[in-house]
Amino acid sequence: MGRVAGLAGVSVRTLHHYDEIGLVRPSARTSAGYRAYSAADVERLREVLAYRRLGFGLREVAELVGDPTADAVAHLRRLRGLLLARRDRADAMVTAIDRELQARAKGLAVTPEEQLEMLGARLYDAIGGAYTATRRTEPRIAAQIWDALGDARTVLNVGAGTGSYEPADRDVTAVEPSAVMRGQRPAGSAPCVAATAECLPFGDRSFDVAMAVSTVHHWRDPMAGLREMRRVARRVVVLTFDTDEPGWQDRFWLTRDYLPEFAAVLADFPSLAGMAGAIGARAEPVPVPWDCADGLFEAYWRRPEAYLEDHVRRAMSVWTRVGPEAEQRAVRRLGDDLDSGRWAERNTGLGGLDAADLGLRLLMA
Repeated sequence: MGRVAGLAGVSVRTLHHYDEIGLVRPSARTSAGYRAYSAADVERLREVLAYRRLGFGLREVAELVGDPTADAVAHLRRLRGLLLARRDRADAMVTAIDRELQARAKGLAVTPEEQLEMLGARLYDAIGGAYTATRRTEPRIAAQIWDALGDARTVLNVGAGTGSYEPADRDVTAVEPSAVMRGQRPAGSAPCVAATAECLPFGDRSFDVAMAVSTVHHWRDPMAGLREMRRVARRVVVLTFDTDEPGWQDRFWLTRDYLPEFAAVLADFPSLAGMAGAIGARAEPVPVPWDCADGLFEAYWRRPEAYLEDHVRRAMSVWTRVGPEAEQRAVRRLGDDLDSGRWAERNTGLGGLDAADLGLRLLMA
């Protein structure tokens, strides 16, 4: 026990306590009769200590390591996902701090909301509080996604958020790293696992299909996440964005005329062809209805006044990514153009359209 305590960096007293409460009990004995740890005991201890160092309480740790459906590989995947989430949280804080430093250096006012942004766990934690106000399932987009699911019975929803687009007639398991988003999932929704797309805690081909809706652009490593989806499921369905077409940012008047910074947000995003190639997928366009019920970034292409509403923008990650200076400038110019009639003059052809192709694509593999 003393040698294990030294290797693990804990006290013998801690190991005795774990033994007393049944968390990690040495199952072997030395020739002198002292308690000793088998290889399996050390593996369990490693898991216990790793979860403890991630901030889990002893009761939570007992439930995690006692999960009969999780083997050593599943625990490692889960731990890796939690560590990546912690790293992302730190990166998000650094980004928020840098943004505030830049604003202060320019003499710009920093709102209380912007000051508190640095405490957000992840990007979705920053926008999650407003998410349910405008983000919900759009039936016409849902029909296209659900049709792509085919006859799948077991579905993994990766980056599931609050549960939009989860089919009610299938056996769904959700994956969502943000505690804010998980906390807003409605009662009776699919069980949700705290993990990242890049390290899914499931065995190979555990599901009929893995789906991901408007989330890939938030992943730290989109290609790794897509390959993980391909590993754990027989088929893959992904709603994402096409940046392959030259001048793609001009498809939407908001990014063309008011928010050129949007191109930089997706500068490092993989090409649609690259993502399709990684999972052997084909792509089809997903038109955005003019009265889209889901308040995604492109939803209000025929209702421009909506972008002037703060609660609408707060549920769109793009505005958090471009920063307050670009947001304030875009909103001010759009408001001026709506008042003057310039917006209507530039976009005369939109009024007669029921739907628009603004770059959303459904990958199906």
